[in-house]
Amino acid sequence: MITDFDMYHDIIESLTAALDAKDVYTSGHSTRVGNMAYDLAENLGLDDYNLQMIHIAGHLHDIGKIGVPDNILNKKNKLNTYEWELMKSHPEMGYNIVKKAASLKEISNIVLHHHERWDGDGYPKGLSKDEIPLGSRIIAVCDSIDAMRSNRPYRKIASNTECYNEILKNKGIMYDPKITDCIIENWSNIVVSYYSE
Repeated sequence: MITDFDMYHDIIESLTAALDAKDVYTSGHSTRVGNMAYDLAENLGLDDYNLQMIHIAGHLHDIGKIGVPDNILNKKNKLNTYEWELMKSHPEMGYNIVKKAASLKEISNIVLHHHERWDGDGYPKGLSKDEIPLGSRIIAVCDSIDAMRSNRPYRKIASNTECYNEILKNKGIMYDPKITDCIIENWSNIVVSYYSE
């Protein structure tokens, strides 16, 4: 029997495939972030409903990049100020896409806030600490890990150790301290399995 969550996952896989086709440098990123966010949320002891919400939101967190021009999305060198502002609009674009489905309202809010920071210096709203939805805080850590551990045109891949140290260094700055502790304590189970050195 196909459940609602199964159907959502099938639709979401199609949407993320469309994004992967547009953004050649981050192919597979949304899938890895969604799966890693699920693993992290499970280690944090979240119930099945919240696990599914975070898993789906992880898959959809960058869907707003569909609205970012290709020449900016795939630029090989550093973005200028104008281009960076356009890139930073992707969480709100994603929110506007996902919220069209009434049943995905909670997920749309997680998507909207996945670039907020624990210290309040993130975007788009400058939320801090517990103002940021829990799912967004979980995805923020996983998103950063995958960005560091993946090929990008403008920088080399960070090693496992460099990535680990960067996440730990930003505990209580970019990332929720409790979530950071959980991923650090479970690093080999949650993170290492996704990447080869």
